[in-house]
Amino acid sequence: MRRVVARVDWFVVSLLLAVVVASFFPVRGQAAEGLEVAVVVAVGWLFFLYGVRLPTKEAVDALRDWRLHGSVLAVTFIVFPLLGLAVQLVPSSVVPHDLKLGLLFLTLLPSTVQSSIAFTSIARGNVAGAVVAASFSNLAGVVLTPLLVAGLLGGAVGFAVDSIGTIGLQLLAPFVAGQLLRRWIAPWVLAHKRLTTLTDRGSVLLVVYSAFSHGVVDGIWTTVDVGSVVAVVVLCCVVLAVVLTFTSVLGKKLGFSRADRVVLLMCGSKKSLASGVPMATVLLPAASVGIMVLPLMIFHQIQLIVCAVIARRMGDAAEPEPART
Repeated sequence: MRRVVARVDWFVVSLLLAVVVASFFPVRGQAAEGLEVAVVVAVGWLFFLYGVRLPTKEAVDALRDWRLHGSVLAVTFIVFPLLGLAVQLVPSSVVPHDLKLGLLFLTLLPSTVQSSIAFTSIARGNVAGAVVAASFSNLAGVVLTPLLVAGLLGGAVGFAVDSIGTIGLQLLAPFVAGQLLRRWIAPWVLAHKRLTTLTDRGSVLLVVYSAFSHGVVDGIWTTVDVGSVVAVVVLCCVVLAVVLTFTSVLGKKLGFSRADRVVLLMCGSKKSLASGVPMATVLLPAASVGIMVLPLMIFHQIQLIVCAVIARRMGDAAEPEPART
């Protein structure tokens, strides 16, 4: 029992509880307006922290090993979106239109940071390379994800040119501010990881509660049934399986060392829930955010379970190999 409890992702449990609470007690009226202001502040805070935590030197160092990190970026922002577009071919009678758009949205997001690095370490891969690849993916995602959403989802979700200013104000400005101030703030943030983790995860929970409150008020659960959720789970598994297979084959074709193949496998197959949820509140209409982040929440849990198993087996099966220089 202790082993099972230790493996539970309590952040995901908290997210599910936020969905349940929003389903039964959605915020309405003036309270909803106040919550929208709080969400704007929370999103700004999240991206400010991302800017503080990301060492600029790591992003610059990424250019030195352009084949590895370019491959991770290509899988994250080209291969994944192509799969997201392929999912749109699934009949709406199987998966509702908004959920299919949610599946496409999740494929446009950057990679995770913490889990990518952790799984690379467990699999005895190039940890330093994973740190750079995951960080560089998130840095690129601040720019590339909004562009991809505008290009691939713009017509479907009503993405307007005016949204570019909002993106700059809520995402880029706090991120740049964090980068500019990290020299003075980063030591304190790194020394109080528990506090900053609680605040940024609390912000994500607030965003999820707000998103699903909007969705419930607009009738989200009248368009989503158990069959649709099961179909989304299956599609998430298929997308993840294709990406894992592709990154595994690509690493060998490009002649990467085993350590670097692990980086491509672990960093290239992830999508960030922590970045994706706040991005959704800025890039997508408020009424559709709840249903469109549901596939992301499902994919997040599946990728953690599957990649944890793969990483542990890889780590047990092979000795560490020096990274390619």
